[in-house]
Amino acid sequence: MIIEFIGYCIINLYKAAQKIFKGEINIKNTFEQAAIIGYDSLPISLTICLVAGGVLSMQVAESFILSGADSYIGGLVSIALTREMAPIFASLAIGARAGTAITAEISNMSVTEQIDALKALKIDPIEYLLIPRILAAVIMVPLVTIVAELIGIVGGMFVANATVSLHPYMYMKSVWLYTDTYDIWISLVKAAVFGLLTALICTCHGLRTKGGAKEIGVSTTRAAIWTAVAILFSDLILSWIFFA
Repeated sequence: MIIEFIGYCIINLYKAAQKIFKGEINIKNTFEQAAIIGYDSLPISLTICLVAGGVLSMQVAESFILSGADSYIGGLVSIALTREMAPIFASLAIGARAGTAITAEISNMSVTEQIDALKALKIDPIEYLLIPRILAAVIMVPLVTIVAELIGIVGGMFVANATVSLHPYMYMKSVWLYTDTYDIWISLVKAAVFGLLTALICTCHGLRTKGGAKEIGVSTTRAAIWTAVAILFSDLILSWIFFA
């Protein structure tokens, strides 16, 4: 079952890549999906990263101040957010919000035979459904991630100032000194991969749904679980490649 689904995803990704390189892209659907995946998921993603930055800053600020390492607080928060927390949290939030919506929508199309109707009209479901979601996710998840990183760093600054009276200038100077552009680029690469996996897994689960309303719920639940596991495993692999 697992191997079969992975193979199904790989085959669909290969077909989608072929069509993308040939320029067979539905621009209208891509922009619509970009709004759903990016803009509609922005509030929850930013809220999670804001809280994460604040909590991390709260946890380390007092200990660092007592040990005389207050000049490292901003850098630690920034590195943790850019390398790991912001890409993962933003992607998980998008997967939970937009990914499950994608699966539910396409599952409903499958069980009501709308996918078969598309095929009867000689419209390829890969081109019409999968490619716009993949492109939208690969573009929008990194954009949401970069904004989430900024919001999380700023949240950590306010918490550090409120808890241990760390001056914002000291905090931001530490961020500037210890955050490398390499970390930011890697966070964007991670976010793009996470977005690709989210769109691919959720769409494929929707396309494979058969039956009725109960199966729609089952597919949506499986898509959410698969997406979360895929994001975490791919993060482990990417972190090993870039930072090991």
